[in-house]
Amino acid sequence: MGDDARLRAVLRLAQAMAAAPDSAEAARAAAAGARTAMDGSFAAVSVWERARGRLRVLVNDGVLAPGEETFPQDESYPVHHFPEIAEFLHERWTGGEGPQAWVETADEAPTSGAGFSAGVPAGAGGHGPRRAAALRRRGRGSCVVAPIVLHGRAWGELYVARPPHGVVFGAEEVAFATVLAAVVAAGLSQHERLEEVRRLAFTDPLTGLGNRRAVDARLDEALERHRADGTVVSLVVCDLNGLKEVNDTAGHAAGDRLLERFGCLLSRCGAMLSGLSGLSGTLAARLGGDEFCLLAVGSPADEVVGVAEELCVRAGELGAGHGVACGVASTGDPIGPVHSARRLLRLADAAQYRAKAARAGKPVVAGREIVHLADGTEPPAGERRRFRGR
Repeated sequence: MGDDARLRAVLRLAQAMAAAPDSAEAARAAAAGARTAMDGSFAAVSVWERARGRLRVLVNDGVLAPGEETFPQDESYPVHHFPEIAEFLHERWTGGEGPQAWVETADEAPTSGAGFSAGVPAGAGGHGPRRAAALRRRGRGSCVVAPIVLHGRAWGELYVARPPHGVVFGAEEVAFATVLAAVVAAGLSQHERLEEVRRLAFTDPLTGLGNRRAVDARLDEALERHRADGTVVSLVVCDLNGLKEVNDTAGHAAGDRLLERFGCLLSRCGAMLSGLSGLSGTLAARLGGDEFCLLAVGSPADEVVGVAEELCVRAGELGAGHGVACGVASTGDPIGPVHSARRLLRLADAAQYRAKAARAGKPVVAGREIVHLADGTEPPAGERRRFRGR
């Protein structure tokens, strides 16, 4: 492959990764692009999970061996089996050398200097036999391994292999693999930043719960499912009592701690609800100020009410504030047709307002305890307020 062809391959790889909708597809684009550019039969992208001490395969591309999957659930290997990624290269980098690729072959023999030309001999550190055995077991003849480095640290590796009778990777190809790994690192870094921006856009910074934007997006999706197949959608709106008093008497730091503690409690109750139903369709969120909510998708209305009751009991035991006022609205109760997210939000909010006005120690449920909430008529004067942001 000439220089122009390599440049075009690099540009195609970068463009494919940039166009990928998420990190998983970006990794797949990286593997596919590198395999094509290196004229390989197989490629993989793996991440070094430091906490687990394992090299986990994110994606496999090309001719897969028996048992391999494109997106494996947990194909991972102890890093000490391949310490060159965690030890040998790190020592070279700290000595001032950059990350460089190397070649391994199924016969464990050095590869005509190809590995040495990249600065790392085949089987670096004496661990070639494991790579060689893996190549033989999967019907491959040689591979080139290129470290992927993000933020100055080893992130994982790009691995491209050829079949048993294919041409072993040469010195120029090893150098090219190092360039491709750098392009892959840049693409993955971009996706990491985008995902962090998305995460922050849908996360409350104080409690770590979802924010109002997350609730709006999830509620619209949930109601589409409800209209399509009748999936039950429930909303628990909570108003934390006594926050202003805590702020005024103990300071805003104490108020923030109360919000964080209630956020943890709400998250646990959401997990409890998911566990009861065997589902993971519950979102715990802070809507703003002292107002929170649980959005449950697929859970029966009675289970949602039961968890809201538990939430009220536990909130009264926080030791600060005065508990919580909860209102529940569920399509599993007789509340009439729910044509929009606004209607479910208004029902839950009105029920919560009734609970707060009555200083109730349990949730008020739309459609069960308040008739006008069930038939869709306007509540009496004094029982309405505008739901924040709607």
